[in-house]
Amino acid sequence: MEQLAKRRHYQAWVLAARPRTLPLACASILLGSGLAASADAFNSVVLLLALLTAVALQVLSNLANDYGDAASGADDEQRIGPARAVSSGLLSPEAMRRGMMMTAVVAALFGLLLLFAAFGNQWGQILTFILLGAAALLAAVTYTVGLGGTPYGYRGLGDIAVFMFFGVLGVLGTYYLHVQQLSWLPFLPAAACGLLATAVLNVNNIRDIESDARNGKITLAVRLGRANAINYHWTLLGLALLLTVIYLVVLPVPLLSWSCLLVAKPLTDAARTLSNTRDGATLTGMLKKTALSTLLYSVLLSIGLALF
Repeated sequence: MEQLAKRRHYQAWVLAARPRTLPLACASILLGSGLAASADAFNSVVLLLALLTAVALQVLSNLANDYGDAASGADDEQRIGPARAVSSGLLSPEAMRRGMMMTAVVAALFGLLLLFAAFGNQWGQILTFILLGAAALLAAVTYTVGLGGTPYGYRGLGDIAVFMFFGVLGVLGTYYLHVQQLSWLPFLPAAACGLLATAVLNVNNIRDIESDARNGKITLAVRLGRANAINYHWTLLGLALLLTVIYLVVLPVPLLSWSCLLVAKPLTDAARTLSNTRDGATLTGMLKKTALSTLLYSVLLSIGLALF
């Protein structure tokens, strides 16, 4: 019985950590590292520590999301998506708060190791990135856990945060950790990566649009309504692919780099399904397909850039 209890407790934490979301957290790190490799400034230690930091931040965000949605009542019995650990009673709110604190400490430690590996004793650079890291930690927690007010994820601002942290800041920040300088061209794939990550969030929000509206979680999809949220989804995909093409044309790269555009088919297939069904299980499958396509986009483009 004790072994069974331990196994269930472990499974509850795995459920709360939502490991299926973790590959998406790595997309911006891989793309930023690929861009750095194309500039002959790749550092494998920076890549490893950046991946560990990103994964820890994503787990923290997932735990906070589980806790915050349970506290607000957004996760009710009519919710379509996967079960949540706190709202289903598998973990107590107190245990989840402790887990969040421990994960935040781990993320901070990995982040500090990353900064020292990248910058050595350049304290100005380190302090600047500590502030960015603190902003990332705060954003991860306050998406569904408000600090004296409504969580920003409940006010339709989650899309902006995802675009910035999973795109522009994630990619360009990683690039800078390797190269320690910036140029305007990497902004194009960074923005494309952010748009695709935002599309992943949008699939999630369209799937949950009825339950979110019922429970006062006013995501951008709720604000737009289902039809406009689907149009918004197509806009995200179209802009991401357009920015990628512009980047590939402006900076002539090996043919292999163009293989990242192969994700256009699974992404558009998922978008068409999104337009034609309200079935929760099907939409969860499209969420996974969109997330994996975003990761594949980053991997393929990174490989092509590394060979440039």
